[in-house]
Amino acid sequence: MTGRLSAINARLVGKISLFALDVDGVMTDGAITINDDGVETKSFNVRDGMAIAIALRNGFQVAIISGRYSKVVERRAAELKIQHVYQGVGEKTKIFEQLLAKLDLKPSQAAFMGDDINDVDTFKLAGFSAAPSDADPAAKKAARWVSSFAGGRGAVRELIQLVMTRQKKWPTPDGISYPDKV
Repeated sequence: MTGRLSAINARLVGKISLFALDVDGVMTDGAITINDDGVETKSFNVRDGMAIAIALRNGFQVAIISGRYSKVVERRAAELKIQHVYQGVGEKTKIFEQLLAKLDLKPSQAAFMGDDINDVDTFKLAGFSAAPSDADPAAKKAARWVSSFAGGRGAVRELIQLVMTRQKKWPTPDGISYPDKV
């Protein structure tokens, strides 16, 4: 289901208190640029960052679980104050289970967004699984919900805003102080 929620999924998102996110293809468009000096760059969507900052400010947990290691991801996570960062992960499901135990959460309280076949097993464990619109077909088929946005182009924002709106926690412009740095 793209963009909108089915009645079953609407009930599931009401329990979410953790957003676990893959990086390449989810928080970014999946492109990895390496210059002649070996310096890696990635582009992150600032509106995704704003949604992450708003979620954290409203008591949600946010985690990064990535198959690749990148200093750029460390920096972006620090900017957004994401405390749970796991990179170079071979078995995302194992790390996801450990994170749930660490935070004393049930799988039904966690959303996981991934974009490729190595995310499908974690989808099966998460209470709510999501994929960007440009995810691998197997990932989209396995996900409970598919964003109407591509990875690195607002998919994370749409997921977070959808869950928080359903829980009546998404801020309205009236009297809300938004995070300074996203």
